[in-house]
Amino acid sequence: MSTDVLEPTVTATPAVNAAPAQRIAEAPPARAGHPRRWLGLFAILAATIMNLLDTTVVNVGAPAIQASLGGSYTSLQWIAASYTLALAVGLLTGGRLGDMFGRRRVLLVGVVGFVAASLACAVAWSPESLIAARVVQGLFAAVMIPQSFGLLRDLFPPHEIGKAFGAFGPIIGFSTILGPVVAGALIDADLFGTGWRMVFAINLPLGIFALLAGRAALPKATTPRNRTRLDVTGAVTAAIGMVLLVYPLVQGREQGWPLWMFAMIAASVPVFAAFALRQHRRAGSGRHPLVELSVFTRRSYTSGVLFVIVFFGAIAGFSLAVGMFLQLVLGYSPMRASLTMSAWAVGAFVGSGFGSTMRNRLGRRILHIGLALMLVGMAALYPVFQIAGVGTAELLAPLLVYGIGMGMIFVPLFDIIMGEVRDHEVGSASGMLESLQQLGAALGVAVLGTVFFSHLDVGVERVTLITLGLTAVTFALGFLLPRKARA
Repeated sequence: MSTDVLEPTVTATPAVNAAPAQRIAEAPPARAGHPRRWLGLFAILAATIMNLLDTTVVNVGAPAIQASLGGSYTSLQWIAASYTLALAVGLLTGGRLGDMFGRRRVLLVGVVGFVAASLACAVAWSPESLIAARVVQGLFAAVMIPQSFGLLRDLFPPHEIGKAFGAFGPIIGFSTILGPVVAGALIDADLFGTGWRMVFAINLPLGIFALLAGRAALPKATTPRNRTRLDVTGAVTAAIGMVLLVYPLVQGREQGWPLWMFAMIAASVPVFAAFALRQHRRAGSGRHPLVELSVFTRRSYTSGVLFVIVFFGAIAGFSLAVGMFLQLVLGYSPMRASLTMSAWAVGAFVGSGFGSTMRNRLGRRILHIGLALMLVGMAALYPVFQIAGVGTAELLAPLLVYGIGMGMIFVPLFDIIMGEVRDHEVGSASGMLESLQQLGAALGVAVLGTVFFSHLDVGVERVTLITLGLTAVTFALGFLLPRKARA
């Protein structure tokens, strides 16, 4: 959140985190607390915050990046989509790396790689070099983030784990609110002439703290490592399928939609089928698959997969369009755009608190309440977007309502989707949802970003109407999910 995640995709991080929380309940609790457990918690938080910050950067910094490096609107889409696409691919194997080589070691390797990639982003000399660095960032984020919850379990004894999560949630929530504002302030301040580059360079002190504190406080592996071989071929196959699907959706507008791009989209279908067949064969031969295909035999889980892709795709694409509209069409500065969209993040923070409190009492009804508020917020935004010279004041209330509804969904969503998943399938099912969340975000940036940039003057209005429709689809899909969250 997770990310994750683009302002709303940042606030999507709690949804990414909701599923791994299931694994904490299933794993044996630590017998005694680690003596430096609170320092370890802050190391994990620093790593998580880096991921959150870098999912917001395009909303805030894209116009400044384009002014500095040049490039087309398509390149701006890729700067956003490349990170989430790489994260989606990496999450298929990122969690298992911690089981094989130790969570502490893998998280620290992820931190080092993420900081190095952030520095590469900060010194990028062209849109292409920035996109390449963003891909590396996403891959190392996928190595780093899945270790967080297992390490919390290792750090804290059972009677303190609630306190750890009690601290974890609000800090992530506040970083969600402050992250875009800080990014806008850094760009406007233009420290040492760095401009937008400081948004990536800020990861350096965060990463150094996470590395030093992590080395000092995070527990080393004390149990035998799992030497199960990674399904590298399966991960590569899934990556090829995702690229075949996302690439033409981003690039098609600029290329004039040649026939070969539609062929790429069609080719993604047999590639995904080959991935599924490989996972079936691995499971049948007693080897660990990346995905337990048995979960897809349940209508509730399959409906949940569709819900996740559509929901997070709509959020990611809508947030990109709103952020670009404020700066490219209305001429807002990065700081003013950040402050305006912070109403969205504040709403998500408030809504996530309500969702976490009421999820057991309301079950899947909490999703429909949240989606209804999102629909109300967007319906109120649409006429505001049509007003020439619209100001910040007119946007704040609808963005706040939209954010509250969105936040109500984040915390309980994954637990509700997995309400009928069997215990031995939980790890695979949650990991798949995390990956599909990021794939959905990449698809949202690709499709809705293309709609926006194709008609810049009315793009945000068209994106709003499409997002209204997609949100209505998720409202209908919600009735197919389990009534209650997983215990």
